[in-house]
Amino acid sequence: MKILAIASAGGHWIQLLRLQPAFRNQEVVFVSTKMGFENMVKGQTFFLVPDSNRWDKFSLMKGFWHIYKLVNIIKPDIIITTGAAPGLIAVITGRCLGIKTIWIDSIANVEELSMSGKIAKVVATKLYTQWPDLIESDVHYNGNVLS
Repeated sequence: MKILAIASAGGHWIQLLRLQPAFRNQEVVFVSTKMGFENMVKGQTFFLVPDSNRWDKFSLMKGFWHIYKLVNIIKPDIIITTGAAPGLIAVITGRCLGIKTIWIDSIANVEELSMSGKIAKVVATKLYTQWPDLIESDVHYNGNVLS
């Protein structure tokens, strides 16, 4: 199975890296927004994409274009993300192309899903929270990246 694992720099990326044991024996392509992160996933394929956020519509469009091209090149079986905007773009792109997608909302969102998580809830194949208090019929909990 080919997995596209994508996250923004910072906590989103760290949380994605904590999921690596779950990717064992799979082909994983990592994607993030900060040059140098390829050193954190040595032996794995890594792609750099421009960072984007909801406050900068131009960066969103630029990010969408890069991620759309990348998903079409990689042709993953599944896309997994811990956020934020680039991960949401990958989830939307993946769903448009018929690819299964998993959104794992950041552990930082203790009281409610993130804004991107709320959007991903509508689009992603499966959405996980890292807090049991946030479980809903379509929001699942299976632990967190710290446990």
